[in-house]
Amino acid sequence: MPLLSCRVAVHGSCRTVPGEHCATIVWAPEEPSLMFSNVYAGRRVLVTGHTGFKGSWLCTWLLELGADVAGYSLDIPTEPSNFEILALSQRLRHYQGDVRDREQLGRVFDEFRPEIVFHLAAQSLVRRSYCDPVTTFETNAIGTMNVLECMRQRAGVGVGVIITSDKCYRNLDWTWGYRENDALGGADPYSGSKGCAELITYSYVRSFFNGRQGAAAIATARGGNVIGGGDWAEDGLVPDCVRAWSKGDAAVIRHPEATRPWQYVLDALSGYLWLGSQLWRRNPQVVGESYNFGPDAAANHRVEVLLRVIAEDWPAARWRVGATGTEGRPEARVLKLSTDKALADLEWRTALTLPEAVHFTTRWYRRYYEQGGADMLEFAVGQIGEYRSRATERGLAWTT
Repeated sequence: MPLLSCRVAVHGSCRTVPGEHCATIVWAPEEPSLMFSNVYAGRRVLVTGHTGFKGSWLCTWLLELGADVAGYSLDIPTEPSNFEILALSQRLRHYQGDVRDREQLGRVFDEFRPEIVFHLAAQSLVRRSYCDPVTTFETNAIGTMNVLECMRQRAGVGVGVIITSDKCYRNLDWTWGYRENDALGGADPYSGSKGCAELITYSYVRSFFNGRQGAAAIATARGGNVIGGGDWAEDGLVPDCVRAWSKGDAAVIRHPEATRPWQYVLDALSGYLWLGSQLWRRNPQVVGESYNFGPDAAANHRVEVLLRVIAEDWPAARWRVGATGTEGRPEARVLKLSTDKALADLEWRTALTLPEAVHFTTRWYRRYYEQGGADMLEFAVGQIGEYRSRATERGLAWTT
């Protein structure tokens, strides 16, 4: 059976909703935000992969927007965990389950009856995909199919945002950004599995959703490399550095010359949330489409540049180049995204520069270590508010 955790009010008002397992206390802000055209206030939103780095930030933001949030994940993927640091199991419905298990996932859909679905659950590590390609393909491809099938079989789901990856493209080490209509399918199992997820979604959308009365509006989102506080994933550049530097060690870097579309976690999530709101409003330009979310291609930076920017906020930062662990196996050196389509259709762009994104990130980690992890929910909510203020000042479309 799914594990269901009752919600408790952190601030604002609350209301009690009877549930099958227990009475659930639903948190609601005193003044629901008008961000994202106020689409999420009072809506039932299901987030798969909610215990991960991006998923936990997405749930936190959705709660701030007044949404009724449930999450479905296999486990707590890291130790420490942003999900646990923010005590999110006490603020939303926490279902434990595997996206490869369509029957169990269907029971969650039947019980929670989501109106909006954000699908983030994935095996997200390139190096792990070499060690366990079967689980990677089953989770990322078949898991995506299961989410779409659950949406297809149930009325009431209005929106599905399927998050894949910037690595879904067939990487040819181009110096220009990949566009949404470029070839899919990477050389490593992780990238290949994300290309499969895109193809499965394309087929389902054209076969079962687009133009059908009462069917959900669906689109895919391909996010660039995300940085932000609370990321503890293995093989992640920033988490590996933070773990080493917190102990006074030098971080081991695999590819200092690699170029990636770095962006702050809330920048990526603003794209997902804005896309979801436009799908809810049935914007004909976006229904059934795919979108890249990342910095302008000209803003891409090498790993060593990112490290130097981080070191400005972390004086004890040291690093050395070490073995990659993927000798003889491909790992892309250059990856850029074209975000022209998101700008044209959604008027979306990132709010923060790289130094600003790094500053938000390092402040989170320094606060975590200095305070022993205490009061991080209040700090995270404060960062969401600060980020929104920056975005509003810069006139981003989703802030109203």
